[in-house]
Amino acid sequence: MASFHHSECLHRGPEIQAQVETINSTLGVNTGESCSIVDDGVFLAWKDLWITCYPNVVFLQYTVPSRKNGRSILQGLVGYARPGQLLAIMGPSGSGKSTLLDALAGRLGPHTRQAGDILINGQKQTMAYGTSVYVTQDDALTQTLTVREAVCYSAQLQLPDTMSRSEKNERAEMTIKEMGLQDAMDTRIGRWGGKGLSGGEKRRVRICIEILKRPKLLFLDEPTSGLDSAASYHVMNRIASLNPTDGIKTTIIASIHQPSNEVFQLFHNLFLLSEGKTVYFGAISAVNEFFASNGFPCPALQNPSHHFLKTINKDFGKDIEHGFVDAIAGEEVINILVNSYKSSDIFQHVQREVVQICKQDGKAVEKKKTHVNLFTQIHVLTRRSFINMYRDPGYFWLRLAWYIALALSLATIYNNIGLSYHSIYERGSVLVFITTILTLMTLGGFPSFVEEMKVFERERLNGHYGVIAFLFANTVSALPFLAVISLISGVVSYYIPGLHRGFDHFLFYFLTLFACMMLIESLMMVVASLVPNFVMGIIIGIGIQGLMALVAGLFISPLDIPKPVLKYPLHHISFHKYAFQGLLKNEFQGLTFPISEAGGPPILPGEYFLRNMWHVEMEISKWVDLAILLAMVVFYRFLFLIIIKTKEKVKPIIVKFVSVLYE
Repeated sequence: MASFHHSECLHRGPEIQAQVETINSTLGVNTGESCSIVDDGVFLAWKDLWITCYPNVVFLQYTVPSRKNGRSILQGLVGYARPGQLLAIMGPSGSGKSTLLDALAGRLGPHTRQAGDILINGQKQTMAYGTSVYVTQDDALTQTLTVREAVCYSAQLQLPDTMSRSEKNERAEMTIKEMGLQDAMDTRIGRWGGKGLSGGEKRRVRICIEILKRPKLLFLDEPTSGLDSAASYHVMNRIASLNPTDGIKTTIIASIHQPSNEVFQLFHNLFLLSEGKTVYFGAISAVNEFFASNGFPCPALQNPSHHFLKTINKDFGKDIEHGFVDAIAGEEVINILVNSYKSSDIFQHVQREVVQICKQDGKAVEKKKTHVNLFTQIHVLTRRSFINMYRDPGYFWLRLAWYIALALSLATIYNNIGLSYHSIYERGSVLVFITTILTLMTLGGFPSFVEEMKVFERERLNGHYGVIAFLFANTVSALPFLAVISLISGVVSYYIPGLHRGFDHFLFYFLTLFACMMLIESLMMVVASLVPNFVMGIIIGIGIQGLMALVAGLFISPLDIPKPVLKYPLHHISFHKYAFQGLLKNEFQGLTFPISEAGGPPILPGEYFLRNMWHVEMEISKWVDLAILLAMVVFYRFLFLIIIKTKEKVKPIIVKFVSVLYE
């Protein structure tokens, strides 16, 4: 807070006003750059920008806002950003820095209302996926990869096909070195049960990945968090000097918490926010004089950014550090600076710049078409996903161990069940366990997929690749792991209990188990696309499978299932029904069993028990049941694709609808 006597400021009022007028008469020349507009790069301008947040209820990743108790986060902001310049957004915690970045990048949530104009090259347009790059505060990275692997794979996806693989890797390694990560190139980003990279190193990896393609419009939310002063300077110096390969300069907007003096001097323009209001917007060279003219000069040998943030912070009341009982309250300091800025020539100059940018007849920023073909995207993503699944103990190794343990336990309990009358029930019990519990264990891979989804959403928003490539890569990379789990657990749970002999019968058993695992993973992909929280997702996934198993005819005859809803349609869309029916046909067809515990004749064929005990639909072959399961796999993965594509279109509509609703 500002350590100044209130009475002193009142007595010095005329003197301060005179200083403001003197500075204002010169700032129109000293603070601004040339107002001429060139055709290259991205010019971003916003005027009278208001962002209001409303209380909401979260439902399936979307929020339903309430009309009551709206809170203004940003209030009437005006500003601009030019190519080749670094605009720094600073302010106390909760001042609206991240919200402003979200608004400018077109990534506001549906619970907010936006008013005012955001213009790109003089035009109103919605930021499409891939039109800009946004480095957020969260470090969504593939934890099992090394730094070199993460950046190189990203280079293979982002850089054009005209560059060779070696050239892309060279660009990646050069960028890693520019971010000071050369000593951590072969260190995994995160380790299961161990230490990987630090938070600051992860942030630098994120920046490495996003500046590979030299974007024209770059947003960064506190890029120096977790970095020491030296690392912060080198990282920001590299960002400030970004130039795309086509010679067009990058427009850079970054929120930053409290930069060192060296980092502060790298900024071209400064945007100071407090309580969502503009305290100052203008050139770095004029901000010290602006604060001094209002009675809050920066002390000698003190970091200017520290002084500015301390002055406009009201969270801790009056500044009692030096014992000034009658120091100016934080709210009053903020009002003095806000009102002074609005009446200054600095603000008038900013408005003239915004008007000129708005008059610009520039080109709309289009989504940057990927220079990598779909096959290359799928190939690179498949390799990356395969490595991730192999190294992630939770996705493959832990599940494999549990499947083997459960299969051995099942085989031990039902060892060599034979062909007696009791074996009829024992075979049914084995197949019920396989259809329900053993397939339910597939949920163990859901947390890993949720983490992969976070990486996908970040890379998708920044235009690295498309959802089709991600879907195909995830499917192909998962096949060998699920096949190995199905094969090993299938051999143990099939041959030790002594189920129907014959390789063709075991092949069907293995394919059904494999299809069920693929189907559950596909179903959980749909759940993850709607509920990204893995705890809630697992609860929903277990609930869905429990309901489907209940109505599949495993625990009650299909004839006794109540027809409304439970039988039509749930019974007929339950994958457990087709898996259980297929396994029963595979097991009982071709075998004979005695009809009593005493054994001996008369002996009845297995088809008799299928019809009269299990009430299986004998009109269709077991291979048709398997085909239905595979069709469900395709359906759920296609549904995942539709949901992701729909969310891309629907989210901007929801945000716009909420904005109109509260006008």
